[in-house]
Amino acid sequence: MLQKDGFFRKSRDDNNLFRSPATPMPPAPPAANAVPVVSESVTPPTVNAPGERKEAKLVVGPDIKLKGVEISDCDTLIVEGRVEATLDSRVLEITPHGVFQGTIAVDNAQIHGRFEGELTVRKQLVISGAGKVSGKIRYAKIKVEEGAELSGEISMLDKSQSALPASRKVA
Repeated sequence: MLQKDGFFRKSRDDNNLFRSPATPMPPAPPAANAVPVVSESVTPPTVNAPGERKEAKLVVGPDIKLKGVEISDCDTLIVEGRVEATLDSRVLEITPHGVFQGTIAVDNAQIHGRFEGELTVRKQLVISGAGKVSGKIRYAKIKVEEGAELSGEISMLDKSQSALPASRKVA
């Protein structure tokens, strides 16, 4: 319910909106229960030094479907919705309702949802109890919690493959 001076009622100050810039507006009177505001110093946002790069993070939210793309220059991808793509990144996290279909090469992966396709994890792959992973899976280290599903062609990476940075790998 709208009160007497609701959203669409004309207030007595509406005439002040169209004053000329030369006529200053009087300051508003303080409210009876107003709390005085103490001015605090505001720290400016930090600026990265030249050549220094901030983490590039992409979150595909719930109810979002991303299809037919190549995701590059992404440090961290968090999948809460559905993604059909190719990815080369540092970190992948698939949340409990997230789904990823495609080809991935990452340093670390945490899968709480579903992955289908080709997955290469250069450091550590963690599959939670609710996670489902299928396809061609290669990893340096793996942790599979009780209840997780893992199926397909599964192999451990050679030491030389897991030591190379992503940009130097040969597929």
